[in-house]
Amino acid sequence: MYIKNINNVNYICSVKFINNTTMDNKQIQEQRMKGYFMQATKEILKGEGLKSVNVRNIADQAGYSYATMYNYFRDVKELVFLCVKDFQDECQNEINEKTGKLPRGTEKIKGITKAYISYFVQYPSVFNLFFLEKLGDIGNKQPTAYSIFTFLDILCAEEWEFCIRENKFSAEKAVVIRNELNYLTCGMLLFYMNRIQPETYKEFIHSVNNQIDNVLMR
Repeated sequence: MYIKNINNVNYICSVKFINNTTMDNKQIQEQRMKGYFMQATKEILKGEGLKSVNVRNIADQAGYSYATMYNYFRDVKELVFLCVKDFQDECQNEINEKTGKLPRGTEKIKGITKAYISYFVQYPSVFNLFFLEKLGDIGNKQPTAYSIFTFLDILCAEEWEFCIRENKFSAEKAVVIRNELNYLTCGMLLFYMNRIQPETYKEFIHSVNNQIDNVLMR
């Protein structure tokens, strides 16, 4: 009886181990498949823009049938929404690498803002996705709009708090300056990338430096 009980316990434990292993493998496979479709969508968005994003193009780029995509995503809009978040993470990582050693406060806010602008110049299709495309073509309209509008604020949030603690700005003035930077960066990118004003990247960056200084140092 004692031996029988031990065997029963061993059997139950082995079944649980197999079930857990099967579940882990299933989750890993699901994440891997989602990653393939996400990467395919990102590549299309960066290269050709939202106009070229459709089920068949994504499936071809990912190397799977379009029917397979629906096993993991509700529709293309959900995929594009997830790509917006992924682009934001990518942008934030790039900014952290460029600005990690800058002094805290206004100098770091300026560095973050310039790196933010640089990312969108590097990927104009991502800029178009964020700021020019209609949100009807992207899932979760309002959360997406809010996430995009507040993105620069979030990137600089710790530095704004630092400036307020150090009495560089009042909380009220910080809000005003943050809003000005939001509109400034978007406007300058819009004119440079779609109207080529200023005419050269060197002139554009010079203007960016001057305008950010004017906002932060007043």
